Amino acid sequence: MMKILNLYAGIGGNRKLWEDVEVIAIEIDDNIAKIYQDLFPNDKVIITDAHLFLLNNFQKFDFIWSSPPCPSHSKMHKLNTKAKIVYPDMKLYEEILLLKHYFRGKWCVENVCSFYKPLITPQELQRHYFWANFLITKKEFPTEKTCTINDRERLSKLFGFNLDKYNGVDKRLLLRNCVLPELGLHILNCAFRKEQTKQLSIPPNPKGLGILEATL
Repeated sequence: MMKILNLYAGIGGNRKLWEDVEVIAIEIDDNIAKIYQDLFPNDKVIITDAHLFLLNNFQKFDFIWSSPPCPSHSKMHKLNTKAKIVYPDMKLYEEILLLKHYFRGKWCVENVCSFYKPLITPQELQRHYFWANFLITKKEFPTEKTCTINDRERLSKLFGFNLDKYNGVDKRLLLRNCVLPELGLHILNCAFRKEQTKQLSIPPNPKGLGILEATL
């Protein structure tokens, strides 16, 4: 069975449709981790620093998904005149470089489309940047166009999570931070399908395709 590390797991939007996999989920917030464990009782949930856990354990997995905190990179943060000016969190690029140069399995790092030109070229799909050592094929997810809404009821329907019974968390924000489950499944399929391996037997054009060369 494929062993997957799901970093900065949140409530598991990206993981929702994965099947026949062994998942270790890392989440630092106790309340959020409890929700994830309730939603995915067969996953092992560890409450710890995902960045440090990755450094010490990355070679134990077949596939790694990481979604580091995104606010310091986001366009919305920069446009918010009331927001405190902070350094962009470079842990994002630390993880990309670690996985690119040291990890032998398949991996994907997800983040928001940034207010600056990315320091390492990503692949782009929907409202996300993805850095990965495989080609993520283009695919339309019409419902993701509603992800910018603030209506918690509509977000709950979109992502397929009912959080009504949980307290002590910002439910709208948890839902807003989810990766669309269909998109999470699409990326996992891109990483391991046979036609993907065949496609990458030809060196890709490096322009605009992220860091595919890591798989060749």
